[in-house]
Amino acid sequence: MAQYIGIDLGGTNIATGLVSDTGRLICKVSLPTGANRDTEAIVADMARSVTLCLAQAPSTDGPIAGLGVGVPGAVDAAAGMVLRTTNLNWHHLPLAQMLQEHTGLPVFLGNDADCAALGEVLAGSASSYDSAAMITLGTGVGGGFICNKQVFSGWTGGGTEVGHIPMVFGGEPCGCGNRGCFEAYASATALIRQTRQAMEAHPDSLLWQVCTAIEAVNAKTPFDAAQQGDPVALAVLDQYMEYLAFGLGGVVNLLRPQVIILGGGISNQGEYLLTPLRKKMSKYCYASEFIAPPPLVSATLGNDAGIIGAALLGLNF
Repeated sequence: MAQYIGIDLGGTNIATGLVSDTGRLICKVSLPTGANRDTEAIVADMARSVTLCLAQAPSTDGPIAGLGVGVPGAVDAAAGMVLRTTNLNWHHLPLAQMLQEHTGLPVFLGNDADCAALGEVLAGSASSYDSAAMITLGTGVGGGFICNKQVFSGWTGGGTEVGHIPMVFGGEPCGCGNRGCFEAYASATALIRQTRQAMEAHPDSLLWQVCTAIEAVNAKTPFDAAQQGDPVALAVLDQYMEYLAFGLGGVVNLLRPQVIILGGGISNQGEYLLTPLRKKMSKYCYASEFIAPPPLVSATLGNDAGIIGAALLGLNF
């Protein structure tokens, strides 16, 4: 059976794994990216991570059929070109050719969020579906769309930018430079901001016992207080979930995926998040009384989703 190498390239780490053609992660390694370094040095370490990973692999497994890379930015998959990354400051970089020269392997590129979505569809929580939209709730809001078990990357190959769907005209400022984006209301960063605002307005809230310093608030803080019955935290989460459901309803109305996968740290709240969110989302899904909204599930592969999806990009070519 063929095996594939996957690299999930981030601004902090180069996470590399050997993956079977069924999506089983056999072994993995991680190296620091050193994002401020020269491009060639980073690419050389990506190739070195492949060598280190293969050194850990069982010698009896099959041949290496390809190397896939999930890139935090826009790519032209057909040309093997990184069009633009923000945290690495790459543009029009022939990454596939560079890595092929280092490793001798066929190289396939994809957007990192698309790779995570592909991993979940091929080997994770959405493995029984052919199409899925994955929304990752982290510092920002990422997203990927899989159709017929293949990445949908749009006409220009840049993938979907779910987090920057306009949601509120003239609304909260977003890191992209616009205002009112989905990300500005539904990311972990947004939930932290909403929690801090509530704490400042309600000094008697239990939120202050859960987190005594406002600068130490994280996305788990309102969930911890809400589970202790704090009405202020419950109100924060109710509003946050309304924003999130509103955006998810838009995704459903546009794409009609078979399933929506939630990833990122917030998704670790499981059914405490998903149960009320499903009810709220159905309000914003067109004709939901006649057309059932898609199931809403949590991602299960965690940080390995990007590695597995990147590795299995080779199955799409």
